[in-house]
Amino acid sequence: MKDSLAQVISDLPVDYADIRYEENEKTLVCYEGNELREVAATSTHGGHLRAYTADGKAIASFSRLTDARPLAHATADSARLVGSRRDHPLRMAPAPAERGAFLLSPRNDPRRLSLKDKQDLTQHYNSLILAQPQVVTTDCQYDEFHSHRFFVNTEGTAVEYELLIVNIVGLIVVQEGSLVERVRFAFGGNDDLANLLHRDEELLERVGHARQLLSAVPVLAGAVPVILDPDEAGVFIHEAFGHLSEADGIQDNPSFRARLTLGTRLGRPILSVSDDPTLLDRPGGCVVDDEGVRAVRTRLITAGVLTGRLHSRETAAEFGEPLSGNMRAVDAEFTPIVRMSNILIEPGSATFEEMVASIDDGYYLVGAKGGQTSGDQFSFGAQWGHQIHSGRLGKMVRDVNMSGELFSTLEGISMVGDDLKFGERGGCGKGGGGPMQLNRKSGKGAPHIKIDRVTIGGTR
Repeated sequence: MKDSLAQVISDLPVDYADIRYEENEKTLVCYEGNELREVAATSTHGGHLRAYTADGKAIASFSRLTDARPLAHATADSARLVGSRRDHPLRMAPAPAERGAFLLSPRNDPRRLSLKDKQDLTQHYNSLILAQPQVVTTDCQYDEFHSHRFFVNTEGTAVEYELLIVNIVGLIVVQEGSLVERVRFAFGGNDDLANLLHRDEELLERVGHARQLLSAVPVLAGAVPVILDPDEAGVFIHEAFGHLSEADGIQDNPSFRARLTLGTRLGRPILSVSDDPTLLDRPGGCVVDDEGVRAVRTRLITAGVLTGRLHSRETAAEFGEPLSGNMRAVDAEFTPIVRMSNILIEPGSATFEEMVASIDDGYYLVGAKGGQTSGDQFSFGAQWGHQIHSGRLGKMVRDVNMSGELFSTLEGISMVGDDLKFGERGGCGKGGGGPMQLNRKSGKGAPHIKIDRVTIGGTR
């Protein structure tokens, strides 16, 4: 396959070209309540071309390999036409030529499990939830994605690699009278089926939390210190800071480029943040990206100081910074864009008990529940929380939202826990100037963290 792809672009009249071809398989089993709504095993294949010449760039996707060669020449012509209208030339940072095969061999390979067995596993967890008191319905899904990819460019890179991630995820809905509460769960997050097995006890614990929410008090709004659990802290660092670390998102924004100059202090010395694709057992792990660049760990914040950024070959050239191997495309329909891999707050030395003891009046927030960001402003929900009074955990609270401004919030992180944990469900949506790409291969990790002051919104 790599030889065939190399022939497609070998004689193009361009400065640079690359071609990616992939074969994808997706499996989905979905229960809603007692109803089996979907059982599907689908496969797709196709490729994506990029051509750079005369300061221009053009892209194209194809389904059949036989269409690739004429399409490649048409793409080269388009790049030349576009280049004549550009205000400034496109440059690409030099990258070593990578060669080889980076294939997966998980000990418990989900691809070897029959579709019926996958359905039975999903049904087991769904039935377990439905058997509990006060549960009125569920949304329980088995979600598996496998991609076998080949990438070749005109500089000598020729690689074969795989992506594989499997999850069981769902929603637990409980009711008492007119009050309805929802709690999410997720198992898996890598290529090993073992992470989906024998999770009954944890699932029942999550159902218990949902039922407790029916008697929880609504949160009291105000500006207070909070502790975020690893799930909420991971989503915070991903959404509020991580996207601003993706260079393609700020390259045309002068104010953020100035605010995020390397060497700028963003937090206290206890705060360090990394993006690490070399953690292959986490949702965002990979060996090479979809530009054929070796994926490496990038220190984004080191001891409170901004020290790195996530790049494509284009943005690395524009910023004059090192390559990071963070170009990802969800499938052949899309051109790659800069994406986080496994972003994490690095563990500190504080214990959870020390954090709680340091707060006179505040909240402990547990579990990410959606949210949004706009520039440096953010708003996130929590699945539930607990009051903290005089250094002790108190009653469970519900209807919790946290909002604030990124830079003051980073500066307000005053304690970082010693208990780093990754979420078991990957996922991130980003348009990058084009159509939305919903990428499963994106991980978020953090320990508990304490923030001195955020705005809590609730129903009271």
